[in-house]
Amino acid sequence: MAVRVLVAKPGLDGHDRGAKLVARALRDAGFEVIYLGIRQRPEAIAAIAVQEDVQIVGLSILSGAHVSLTRKTAEALRAAGADDVIVVVGGTIPNRDVGRLEEAGAAAVYPTGTPLEELVQSLRELSSSAPARS
Repeated sequence: MAVRVLVAKPGLDGHDRGAKLVARALRDAGFEVIYLGIRQRPEAIAAIAVQEDVQIVGLSILSGAHVSLTRKTAEALRAAGADDVIVVVGGTIPNRDVGRLEEAGAAAVYPTGTPLEELVQSLRELSSSAPARS
């Protein structure tokens, strides 16, 4: 069964080219991808993650609000009973913020320039260690 991944752009950032490239690379690698698009609220991301029964939520953030948006999304997933969903973050992420993102709930961080093959392999590894979804 294919791993289900939700790709979303939380916050006010309207640039989605990178998120679309990631969504396509994941789809081409055999993942089932749900792409939410831009300007999503963390609560909406969590609700759709539950509705779509995804294993991974991928946040694409270029706005500089990556720590607070990751924290809010992880909290919304917990509040929705989906604390087993893996959260990953990609985008314009300074190296100094990687630890803060992990503390906020990110299982992995992919700064701009991360090779797509590396991201795909990382998500395969993360999903193989995740509990099976019903």
